Amino acid sequence: MKIISGVDEVGRGSLIGPVYAAAVILNKSINKKFLKDSKILTKSKREILSKYIKKNSLWSIGKASVEEIEQINILQASLLAMKRAIKKLKKKPSLVLIDGNRVPYIKNYKLKSIIKGDKKNASISAASIIAKVTRDRMITSLAKKFKGYHWDKNYGYGTKQHLKAIKNLGITTHHRKTFSPINKMK
Repeated sequence: MKIISGVDEVGRGSLIGPVYAAAVILNKSINKKFLKDSKILTKSKREILSKYIKKNSLWSIGKASVEEIEQINILQASLLAMKRAIKKLKKKPSLVLIDGNRVPYIKNYKLKSIIKGDKKNASISAASIIAKVTRDRMITSLAKKFKGYHWDKNYGYGTKQHLKAIKNLGITTHHRKTFSPINKMK
């Protein structure tokens, strides 16, 4: 029996925090019609679907820290987060479908990239939902400790509000200091 896993990452373009990836092997019984790219779903819909997917699949999360992002760059850190998620699955998939145009190197795994895979494949969509909900929760938790940055609304992306807060409040340990425009603000 062929076991297919979908993988997607979130947080590449954010100015703060780790990059997250999820790997998902859907149960045959799951209703795939609700699984869509996480970016087009409302926050409440993502939360509901994340619980549903977790109950009806094998799944895992991988992440790469801010320090790793700064050491190896965001692309390599994203691939590392994906690799960690794939390796943490309780079953080894026969085939791993990854959103995008790059795949991490993992010995003895068959990996295939699919551009816009989160729109084309249910298991990748499921991974995008779980990864986004997981990262959003972590960022929302951080926002409570770093109130002036409005991370609960911008999730660390470079909005005018966030950039203004960085200028007024400074760069935190959670900011990716190698990212523009932060690297010019030091």
